[in-house]
Amino acid sequence: MHQRKGSAGGGAPARVNNVIRAVFLDRDGVLNPGVTRDGKPWAPVKLAELEILPGVPEALASLRAAGFQLIVVTNQPDVVRGHATRAGVESICEYMRQHLPIDDVRICFHDDGDRCACRKPKPGMIYAAAVEREIVLEHSFMIGDRWRDIGAGKAAGCRTILVNAMIEPTRIEPDVELADLPAAAAWILGREKD
Repeated sequence: MHQRKGSAGGGAPARVNNVIRAVFLDRDGVLNPGVTRDGKPWAPVKLAELEILPGVPEALASLRAAGFQLIVVTNQPDVVRGHATRAGVESICEYMRQHLPIDDVRICFHDDGDRCACRKPKPGMIYAAAVEREIVLEHSFMIGDRWRDIGAGKAAGCRTILVNAMIEPTRIEPDVELADLPAAAAWILGREKD
């Protein structure tokens, strides 16, 4: 079962034309870089390893100003694999929630063998947030750096943006591929003017 980490900002959600919209964000590779261990990229496992990517706070602020809810949906299987602690992962997510304009953080601690409904590419975390917050998914976006993020976004009916793309087989094509979160935010906001 996924864990939800509270809501920042409080108050009623912003509505545009009476529609609540969101940008769902993967964490590692979108908001923060990975950590290199033994030549391989890993998710940071403690707060001391966390670094926010350049332009992320400003990009999030621009999306929030346009009325989007900002919800992090992150797979964190390193906990059950024994490479990270739940407390370490939660401290990173809580820091982000406190220091970035994020409305909600949802964490899946499962691995593929658990066959849960929340581990991306399944859309469970997105659906749960949408139900709780009355988000209209067809007016929302999913931004991620892996095919699992794109798969979850597409399964939920969101438009999908691949950023900082991981070098891995492309199993599911995104709606658009861009350099990073600031470029994705600019693309989303540019569509507002169409």
